[in-house]
Amino acid sequence: MANTPQAKKRIRRNDRRATINHSRVSRIRTFIKAVESALTTGDQAAASAALKAAQPEIARGVARGVIHKNTAARKFSRLTKRVAALS
Repeated sequence: MANTPQAKKRIRRNDRRATINHSRVSRIRTFIKAVESALTTGDQAAASAALKAAQPEIARGVARGVIHKNTAARKFSRLTKRVAALS
């Protein structure tokens, strides 16, 4: 258990940040799922539009520090390759 005021404050801060970071990661996953659902239907226009919307969200996750930059690059690459394969 935290004994010092600083440690208690750190616990409170970590709880707040965990909630915020969870919502950010969840938002990114939602955008990625939109791209994947458009890919499964085979709609190339919808998939490219969803990818265009997902890319800034993933990049924002990197800027906020909730996902690693290499993870984001891998997701960009794989999704782009799958969307390009539809055409």
